[in-house]
Amino acid sequence: MPRPRADAVRNRERILTAARDALVEFGPAAPLDEIARRAGVGNATLYRHFPDRPALIHHVVLFGLDRVAGLAVDSLAEEPDAFAALCRFTHAAADERIGSLCPVLSSDFDHDHPELLDSRASLEEAVEALLAAGRSSGLVRTDIGVGDLMIALSQLSRPLPGTGCFDADTFVHRHLQLFLDGLRAPARSELPGSATTLADLRRKTM
Repeated sequence: MPRPRADAVRNRERILTAARDALVEFGPAAPLDEIARRAGVGNATLYRHFPDRPALIHHVVLFGLDRVAGLAVDSLAEEPDAFAALCRFTHAAADERIGSLCPVLSSDFDHDHPELLDSRASLEEAVEALLAAGRSSGLVRTDIGVGDLMIALSQLSRPLPGTGCFDADTFVHRHLQLFLDGLRAPARSELPGSATTLADLRRKTM
């Protein structure tokens, strides 16, 4: 297979980044014209890369899963302790607009595509390694699962619908840090229910 041209690779990444942001703001019905405009490409270029909306959403989710998994791996490898790694990962994942991964929990999304299964497993493994390192070092409470972290991160990093909240990113990171402080061990309260995995989230939302 011939390698894609550099400009084609750049256009594809610009489209995926613009689509990721638009999905967070507008949901799965985000206007494709608006995505093309934000990416700085024409509609024909968008459709050349992604022939229809389901294909675009599929690749946006893969793009997000792979980038966020990489953040988890890098954070654990490069930070001095497991809690610092967890904080770095959580704030960096918010900047990646992790709310764009919400289609993974939607009933009309193809959950069983082989590419998706591989990327999802890599993400869960990477984030679980972060949490496991925190638990084993006594820095992170033991009653938290990957699903708990990811759903809180997604909820806290999404803008309120219909608002033009001034300096929203500042509030996102303030509130994420409050949440992270609640993950420190020793725990000061007992959580209702049990630790949640990503599989639990899929079962509860589909």
